[in-house]
Amino acid sequence: MMRARAVAAEALGSLLLAACVIGSGVLASRLADGNDAVALLGNTAATAAMLYVLIVLLGPISGAHFNPAVSLVMALRRALTLNEALVFVVAQVVGCIAGTLLAHAMFDLSLLQQATTVRSGIGQALSEGVATFMLVFAILGALRWRAEAVPAVVALTIAAGYWWTASTSFANPAITIARAMSDTFAGVRPADVPGFVGAQIAGALAAASAGALLFQERTET
Repeated sequence: MMRARAVAAEALGSLLLAACVIGSGVLASRLADGNDAVALLGNTAATAAMLYVLIVLLGPISGAHFNPAVSLVMALRRALTLNEALVFVVAQVVGCIAGTLLAHAMFDLSLLQQATTVRSGIGQALSEGVATFMLVFAILGALRWRAEAVPAVVALTIAAGYWWTASTSFANPAITIARAMSDTFAGVRPADVPGFVGAQIAGALAAASAGALLFQERTET
């Protein structure tokens, strides 16, 4: 049976990650005075830094997924049972939503919001598929070759994804759902969420296949 503290770690990590993504987006957009590039830079730095810290702190407890796409792949690799993965997913989604509310409260915003930022189109969905592929592929590669590097690998992959994908690399179904509830710099219109989530799952599955091919254990002959 899954340890309660592993589920708590996933919920707390997801909460803090979402609060950081949303909160840093709010502050960055206020300080940037209309310069979206500067705002995105601030949002990127804060998110990458928080990811690194959370993975170092909570990785030994739960694996520090904070992401249903990652938990799905770990279930496919039999590192988690299906039931354990589902419990993680619920904790991640609830945690991300709570983190969004926390960010709104910290910046004196309305707690309940609906995002209006349009992120539709093939390019946006493709970007989410690619971003999630790269994230999961990076995790699998790091686990295979240098597990102690996972925190840095994840943080750097997300930091790069903010700037080389058209969608700014959500790469996480739970954070996507939460960001639909925030009409701020980091928001995504609810109507665009299904396309994002579908692409993220597809990207994760593609990465799992690529990882199985390239990172498999070899038997000496």
